[in-house]
Amino acid sequence: MAERAAVEIRAGTVLPARRENIVLRTADGLDLVGELARPPRRDPVATLVCLHPLPTAGGMMDSHLLRKASYRLPALADLAVLRFNTRGTSSERGASGGEFGGGGPERGDVAAAIEFCVTAGLPRIWLLGWSFGTELALMWGNVPPVEGAILLSPALRRAGDGDLDAWAAGGRPLLALVPELDDYLRPGEAVERFARVPQARVVGVDRAKHLWVGETYVRIVLNEIVRLLNPAAWPLPAEWKDST
Repeated sequence: MAERAAVEIRAGTVLPARRENIVLRTADGLDLVGELARPPRRDPVATLVCLHPLPTAGGMMDSHLLRKASYRLPALADLAVLRFNTRGTSSERGASGGEFGGGGPERGDVAAAIEFCVTAGLPRIWLLGWSFGTELALMWGNVPPVEGAILLSPALRRAGDGDLDAWAAGGRPLLALVPELDDYLRPGEAVERFARVPQARVVGVDRAKHLWVGETYVRIVLNEIVRLLNPAAWPLPAEWKDST
């Protein structure tokens, strides 16, 4: 069959994937709603577990960077992308059980997502945390079988030096993408704070802000993810051509 014309990838572009609604069950009996997006034709080469920004400030599984990761990366980079609402969080997908716990009880949410990936046989589990989600990754994600974590706009307000020291001791890699104009932690301070984790890499992003608004910054983030998890698919194309 002849190839279709290439389509420019824009903010609202949804590329093909095998998508399924999922429910995660926590050890304390909560049901957390989510979605798993797999590559459309092949098995994934790695898995992203997305941990969203602060739900009391509007964070959820549909927060734009996480949504765009699920819309693009299965097709463009053969990654599986799991998004879910932490306890007490609602989105178009629905409401997760329980109440927002401030970060502590959400340990069970992170554990449930990891367990789901293991049971589903998903490969190479990486955490993708954004803002509040970076705190959850640092506090509760330094466990097998997690390979490492990617941190978008880390604030280091709940997670402290003890958590960073544990990551240093565990040896799992950390990649921190830090906006130049972040509201909470800027690149210079981030380099100092993460210096206690030898395997951490801090990337400052010029002119970016905490919320990464704008397609320029979305593409920077997605390209950094792919360069780490599937270098063969980097850099990401700006157009999509589906031959099916």
